[in-house]
Amino acid sequence: MILVGIASGGLLVGLVLSWRGFDHAGLVWTAATLAVLVSLLVQIFGALRRGDVGLDIVAALSMSAAIAFGEPLAGNVVGLMYAGGQLLEAFAEGRARREMTALMGRVSHSAMRYTASGLEEIAISQIGPGDRLLIRQGEVIPVDGVVSGEAATLDMAALTGEPLPQRVTQGAEALSGATCVGAPFDLVASRIAAESTYARIVHLVEAAQASRAPMVRLADRFAMGFLLLTIAMASGAWYLTGDPIRALAVLVVATPCPLILAVPVAIISGMSRAAKNGVLVKNGGMLETLARVQTAILDKTGTLTHGQADVIDIRTTSGFSAEDVLTAAAGLDQASGHVVAAALVRAAIDRGLRLSKPEAVKETPGTGIEGRVDAKTVVVGGSSFVRRISGCDDPRSLATPATLTSLTVAVAIDGKLAGIIVLRDQIRADARSMLDALREAGIRKIVLASGDRAEIARAVGAELGMDAVLGELTPEGKVAAVRAEARNGTVMMVGDGVNDAPALAAADIGVAMGARGTASSSEAAGVVLLVDELGPLAKAIAIARRSRRIALQSVSAGLALSIAAMVAAAFGYLQPVEGAFLQEVIDVAVILNALRALR
Repeated sequence: MILVGIASGGLLVGLVLSWRGFDHAGLVWTAATLAVLVSLLVQIFGALRRGDVGLDIVAALSMSAAIAFGEPLAGNVVGLMYAGGQLLEAFAEGRARREMTALMGRVSHSAMRYTASGLEEIAISQIGPGDRLLIRQGEVIPVDGVVSGEAATLDMAALTGEPLPQRVTQGAEALSGATCVGAPFDLVASRIAAESTYARIVHLVEAAQASRAPMVRLADRFAMGFLLLTIAMASGAWYLTGDPIRALAVLVVATPCPLILAVPVAIISGMSRAAKNGVLVKNGGMLETLARVQTAILDKTGTLTHGQADVIDIRTTSGFSAEDVLTAAAGLDQASGHVVAAALVRAAIDRGLRLSKPEAVKETPGTGIEGRVDAKTVVVGGSSFVRRISGCDDPRSLATPATLTSLTVAVAIDGKLAGIIVLRDQIRADARSMLDALREAGIRKIVLASGDRAEIARAVGAELGMDAVLGELTPEGKVAAVRAEARNGTVMMVGDGVNDAPALAAADIGVAMGARGTASSSEAAGVVLLVDELGPLAKAIAIARRSRRIALQSVSAGLALSIAAMVAAAFGYLQPVEGAFLQEVIDVAVILNALRALR
């Protein structure tokens, strides 16, 4: 801003002096040019120390040549155009970063915590798991937690892009970064602030803003070639015509080049736009990779399904009812921490069944559990385990073709086979539409990669129309699948669990489902979805492709126009002052085109 003021002030004062017939106009223009030139040389020196060679050198050469060749007005105009271009670029980047920066501006600094003596205001760094907090209307939730008491009405726009307030019921999780837009409510903290969703998002945003895209580095290499071309054309024009003013005109119209403006603005605009849609891209390189994705490998559990098993059927033997089987199994499973046990307990509670306290419990991890419930001996687990421990009939006799594609839990009571409970991780209602959106975004092949039994994976794959299905995969198996698909093009891996982290890191680009997911998956991924849905990912891919296309368009058009102007200047059709104004028009057009990536 200061340099723009000096350059524009010098230009105006010089013009007034020239109009009034004074001889000092040239000195004023020279002084204004030197002020901009000194600042530019400091920037160039710093860049050279970092190993960066850019087209700022052309601007310095053109201003220096203008002073040396007795064209102070042209030098002043170049100085004004350069300073104005830098100001315009700063404005464009600031505009492009707005959504990402807005995320960082919402971090809470204090919270109201309940104590034995009442409420106290504390710094969020003092909040620990289990602390009960009062979230007042208009406040941003400082840490992840569980809603206690009355339901909460939250504005989730900063996290998900969803414009409408969401109602979060008692016992449901509320994420940090959301804003209370309804009545005050109590929140029981489940994580410390540093490990909560919003803190991790801010950390990812900071890293994204500090990054440079490969395309930007590629632009720097183009800039070196363009610098040599500019010097060659300027030198050739001077040598062939003997007119140094033509060389000056060539330098002027090459200052500055759209390469150093268009690419960063377009890439940052794309990242900003993706963030507004609930997709956090960690850096510009990841955005470019996202634009080139051809194959998507999706984990099943938690990605295409809800990630928790639900009871869908209970098959019983003679003398036992479905309620008998579920009550006994859920009663015993109260002593287990297994996810399937939790599903059975949840199903029993939802049905209003009374569960008794289990006794003499003995669990074999990953296989089954035995004990006593209501004075009855109960065995719950896999078919082989239940048959071996209880001596009952083979539970597989109750199987049907439908149970082959589902998880089954066998139950024996007092040595007799009581029944089997059929569970299934239900496919998301919007899974098919999400996959269609990925295909519309340009994904050519979609592969299902699951650690579940092959039969279950194939059933899900067939229902969703997958191009390929891989089941019973270990974490190493998922990595191998990623590497196999990488032979055919850029691969994107989408997952949400600890076992997905190696594959996320091995893929060209990894996508973690939900910033509140496991830390390992979010750290290994290059893209984090702020909601557990694939819909925003499809939008982000489309945004990435469009941003990359706009960047290339801006560079191509800007270079073509600059080279055409350089040729005109070399043949004497453009004077230095005219060339400076023309180049600024080109720069403004290039930046405005790059900002289209925000739309």
